[in-house]
Amino acid sequence: MTSPPIQWYPGHIAKAEKALLDQLKRVDLILEVRDFRIPLATAHPKLPQWIGNKAHLLILNRMDMVPAAVQTQWLQWFEQQNISAYPTDAKQGKGIPAILQAVQTVSVGINQRRQQRGMLPRPVRAVVIGFPNVGKSALINRLLKRRVVESARRPGVTRQLRWVRVSDQIELLDAPGILPAALRDQDAALNLAICDDIGEAAYDYQRVAAALVERLKRLQITAPALLPQSPLGSRYGLEPETLTGEDYVAQLAHDRHHGDRERTAKELLNDFRKGVLGRIPLELPDACQKGL
Repeated sequence: MTSPPIQWYPGHIAKAEKALLDQLKRVDLILEVRDFRIPLATAHPKLPQWIGNKAHLLILNRMDMVPAAVQTQWLQWFEQQNISAYPTDAKQGKGIPAILQAVQTVSVGINQRRQQRGMLPRPVRAVVIGFPNVGKSALINRLLKRRVVESARRPGVTRQLRWVRVSDQIELLDAPGILPAALRDQDAALNLAICDDIGEAAYDYQRVAAALVERLKRLQITAPALLPQSPLGSRYGLEPETLTGEDYVAQLAHDRHHGDRERTAKELLNDFRKGVLGRIPLELPDACQKGL
């Protein structure tokens, strides 16, 4: 399928980055939120330089959409990279106590160092960073135990930087979703679009739905234990094996929606995003270097 590459708006991104970098000077701790279904695609390439010497916690949100065995494999993979990752389901509040404990530990260390330099203790200043729609605002609301920042299952809900007080020990900065200015890896960009972690204005629904079909077909081959049966066949009664992703969308549109491919593409993507097709990751740790 020929269509323009998935791309965002460099001017918008540059403005958001500048505002964030201005605030990062005041930050002690970076809480990086990624989508557990695509933990590599939702890693911002500039984050290591933004982190610098600051404390960093990696949060893998949407654990409810990834099988337990795959969660374990990813956590072990990150541990091998000397990264402690914290799985969460921010909507349901799962994993939040572990995050609070980790932040508290960082806070104690920071204030001990301040005391050694003759400075008074103060709340640790943390920023929540991640791609659009990975669950940053939902996480903050859970940490606060009340609804303070707007949260919804669509990118771009958080528009401005905002400091919120969690407790006497912690202050949080809720930042808008930050994307790379240029999405050079189009395979990763497709994963972002499939998982709804990028604004819909950046992509073509039919192309992205076709890519989802191809990924599910590939997963059945590379990880048969993960998908012993076709989720598409089970859901729609149409098996994808002999069809390309584009042809599958066209055939499904013919069968279900009088040939309306756009409506069909949106249905496919929404069913995946809501978990109707099952708990399906698009990245696996044993495929980190070669891709799925």
